[in-house]
Amino acid sequence: MTLLITIIILGLIFDYINGFHDAANSISTIVTTRVLTPFQAVIWAAFFNFVAFFISKYIIGEFGIANTVSKTVYEHYITLPIILAGVIGAIIWNLLTWWKGIPSSSSHTLIGGFAGSAIMANGLTAIHLSVILKIAAFIFLAPLVGMIIAFFFSLIVSYSCKHIPHSKTNVWFRHLQLLSSALFSIGHGMNDSQKVMGIIAAAMVAAHPLGIGMGIQSVENIPDWVAFSCFAAISLGTMSGGWRIVKTMGTKITKVTPYEGFISETAGALTLYITEYFHIPVSTTHTIAGSIMGVGATKRLSAVRWGIMKNLLFAWILTIPVSAILGAAIYYVVQLLA
Repeated sequence: MTLLITIIILGLIFDYINGFHDAANSISTIVTTRVLTPFQAVIWAAFFNFVAFFISKYIIGEFGIANTVSKTVYEHYITLPIILAGVIGAIIWNLLTWWKGIPSSSSHTLIGGFAGSAIMANGLTAIHLSVILKIAAFIFLAPLVGMIIAFFFSLIVSYSCKHIPHSKTNVWFRHLQLLSSALFSIGHGMNDSQKVMGIIAAAMVAAHPLGIGMGIQSVENIPDWVAFSCFAAISLGTMSGGWRIVKTMGTKITKVTPYEGFISETAGALTLYITEYFHIPVSTTHTIAGSIMGVGATKRLSAVRWGIMKNLLFAWILTIPVSAILGAAIYYVVQLLA
């Protein structure tokens, strides 16, 4: 029971860290365009992160991404020490990338840590390779989809507004950014909170055969309090900010105006809703970065700082293997201490 409770607490801590690590995804453009102050922006984003719980629970009626994440490792290989090591590894990598100001994927960090500890325990046969490859493919596909949607959406909006004075449209887009930021924050809440739910659900399933009180028979039986706690934790984390990454996302990729902020946030939100429909856990970081690139590219290709994007892509690719190595190393240490 103690180990399960420890995993649940660490999972919620990771969710909190995820919130402040990924706060920049929802608020970077709305802060850099000065539509809201940083304090107002984090409150706005945190509120809609939490609204996502009610949408997932009562409108969508399921937590499909949580189910996908829990199946990263085959159920009969999952043990509480494996999950413990994976979560600790994910926390370490998330804190390190936050400290360095690198907008890496919290999602892929968690999945990598979980898979790495399982491989250390049981070898490659423990992981559901097709699930991991699908998730890994979206390291490239999520920003690409976001970029394409933003590019064409930007062209459509630009053409529609070409005869309207710039001063007037600028006021419109400043107000519309409140809507686009809310939509993206809802997508962030739905996507990222469910990843921790999936890990906690896997731990509770692993605890069931041991006769532990909070054990459940399947992921579908996950208690409502787990979902509520995960959405609450990520909302509290978002309220804590994440200013190092705000700077990278809001100023270093391309110059962002209210018009471009609205386009990129809306395109990012649409990408998240599409992947939510298909139960694919993607990185909100990758999605919004790709959307910002798409907006910049409509002006001219040189408007996007491709060197920055190359560095970000390198960090994104490293996330799963590095967090897997951390998860494996921590599992090894856990076994030595057991």
